[in-house]
Amino acid sequence: MGELRYVNLTPEFAAQCEKLERLSFPDTEPADLIDEEGFRAYARTFSEGFFLCLDGDLLVGQAAGIFLDFDFDHPQHSIAGITGEHQCGNHDQGGDWYYGTDIVVSPDYRRRGIGKRLYELRKDVVRRHNKKGIIAGGHIVGFADHKHAMSAAEYVDKVAKRELYDATLTFQLDNGFEARGVLEDYIQEQALDNWAALIVWENPDYHL
Repeated sequence: MGELRYVNLTPEFAAQCEKLERLSFPDTEPADLIDEEGFRAYARTFSEGFFLCLDGDLLVGQAAGIFLDFDFDHPQHSIAGITGEHQCGNHDQGGDWYYGTDIVVSPDYRRRGIGKRLYELRKDVVRRHNKKGIIAGGHIVGFADHKHAMSAAEYVDKVAKRELYDATLTFQLDNGFEARGVLEDYIQEQALDNWAALIVWENPDYHL
């Protein structure tokens, strides 16, 4: 393992991005994941909002997002519905929020600070463009082990109160996000009954 570097998405990494995506979400329906064509579209649409972590020429982490507006009075949505074609079709440069569509780190490179750095890069682009913050559908991977004992909303509440640990959601909370409820039929993943957490990070430097 060499020195890690962080760059924005370019088309030549599309195949590696798809491979890492499939590795990281093996139980998710492929139609709800970004494919190689989609990553190429992302590179054309909003590469500034898509970050890669590289070890030499090897992709070991990635984090994507687009700008859009969000209606907190009607928060329910699916990943495909809110992001559009290739999860970047609804990008709006004038949108108030950065919507996080994807963040993954290769299993062999976890616990090296890559995820934290990717979140910092996302926050940097939000500050640079004076957006209100970051919104995402948080992957509640641990819910699969608790869904027969409680609802998704109860599970997310317990994780938020630190009564339960979730490998993904707890990490997001540790990086300044708040859980603002749950999203039904967010992504097609049978193990989680298609649930996700609605998570929000508000930009403390946002100004009108």
